[in-house]
Amino acid sequence: MADQKMKDKYAELALRTGVNLQNNQALMINAPIEGADFTKIVARKAYEMGAKDVHINWVDDELTLLKYENAPDEVIGNFPEWKIKLHDTYAEDGAAVLSIRSTNPDLLKDIDSSRIAMANKAGAEAMKNFRQYTMNDRITWSIISIPTGDWAQKVFPDKSKDDAVESLWDAIAKIVRVDQDNPVAAWEAHNETLKTAREILNKKKYQKLVFKAPGTDLEIELPKGHIWKGGSAVSEKGTTFNPNMPTEEVFSLPHKYGVNGTVTSTKPLNYSGSVIDNFSLTFKDGKVTDYQAEQGEDTLKHLLETDEGAQRLGEVALVPHESPVSQSGLIFYNTLFDENASCHIALGKAYPTNLEGGAQMDDETLDKHGVNDSLTHVDFMIGSEKLDIDGVLEDGTTEAVFRNGTWALNVKGE
Repeated sequence: MADQKMKDKYAELALRTGVNLQNNQALMINAPIEGADFTKIVARKAYEMGAKDVHINWVDDELTLLKYENAPDEVIGNFPEWKIKLHDTYAEDGAAVLSIRSTNPDLLKDIDSSRIAMANKAGAEAMKNFRQYTMNDRITWSIISIPTGDWAQKVFPDKSKDDAVESLWDAIAKIVRVDQDNPVAAWEAHNETLKTAREILNKKKYQKLVFKAPGTDLEIELPKGHIWKGGSAVSEKGTTFNPNMPTEEVFSLPHKYGVNGTVTSTKPLNYSGSVIDNFSLTFKDGKVTDYQAEQGEDTLKHLLETDEGAQRLGEVALVPHESPVSQSGLIFYNTLFDENASCHIALGKAYPTNLEGGAQMDDETLDKHGVNDSLTHVDFMIGSEKLDIDGVLEDGTTEAVFRNGTWALNVKGE
C-alpha cells in the first residue's frame, strides 16, 4: 500500500541519496503532472533541507500525444530556445536535477516514427550543452519513477487502474528499498556491494568481453584506460550521488571501433513512447551493419539514423540475473527498471567518465581513445539466465565473468 509514510521515505531517499541535495542549492525536477502529489512532497522536503529554489518542469502524456497528432512538422522539429536557456541556467548555477520518468510505454505507438525521430533529434541537438553537465557529472542528477495509470496497466494488464497503480507502487518500493526501515542506510550498503564489483573489474583490465547466449555471439573490445563504474558517483564538486534509482549495474564503455558479432534483445525497449521488441543487431568494426525487429523496426531504423554515433555502442553494463528487478518477474516497459534486471548495452554516446581522464578530454581526443559520441544514448537489454560472458585478459588468457546469467567472479567476497 502506497501510504504517506512510504512516499515521504521515497522522496527523502531521492533527495538525500539520489541527487544528494545540498544547503542553498537549487533543484530542478522533471515530473509527470499525474504525479503532482508526490512531486509536491519532494519539493516540500527539498525546501526543508535548505534548497534555495525548486523549479518543476511538468510533462503530461495527454498533451504530448495531442501535440504529435496535431502540430505541423516545423513545430515538432523545433526545440524552443527558452527551454535551452532554462536548463543551461540551472546547470551553470550548479543545480541538482531530479527526473521522474513514468511515461505510458504505448503513448506514441500510432504516431509516425519519423515525427518522433525528428523531435528526438531536435531535442538532443538543443540540449547538447546541458547533457555535458550530466554525462560528465559536473552536477548531481538522478532518475527515479513513480506509478502512473497507463504505465501501471501496461505492467499489470489484468488489473483495474487503481489496483495496478497500487501493485506498481509495491513493486517499486521493494526494488528501491523504500520498504526497509532505513532506505538511506540500505542504499549505502548496496553501493558498497557495487563498489566491490567494479573494483574487481578495474583490476582485471580486460581487453575484451565475449557474450554468448541464444541469438547472441558478440565481442566487445574495451579501450585502454577504461573504468568500470556503478552505484554511486561523485560530482565535479565532490558530492556523492546516485544517478539511477534503482541501479544494479556496473558499467563501462566499449571501444567504438571494436564491436563485432550479433546480439539479440531479451526484453522490450520502450523508446520515446514506442516499444521495440524481439530485435537483433549485427556489428562489424563497431558499426551496425544489419538489424531486424519483430515490433517497432521502423522506430529502430530512425533511432539508428539519428547520427553516425547512434550506430555504435557507448556502454556495456553487467547485471546479475538475481537482481531484485529481475526476481520481481515483471517487465516494466521502463528502461530505468528493465536495464537493472538484465545485462545491457547502449547505442550512442559514451560517458567520458568511463575513461581515465576522459572528463577533461575534448571530442577529438576522446575519439582517438575509442570513445563514442552521439546525440543519443539508448540502453537495451541483452541478459538472461542463459547468458555467458568471458573476459580476455591483457596476456590473451580467457576467464569466466558470467555463467548462466550471474557472476562467475567472486564479487561478493564470499
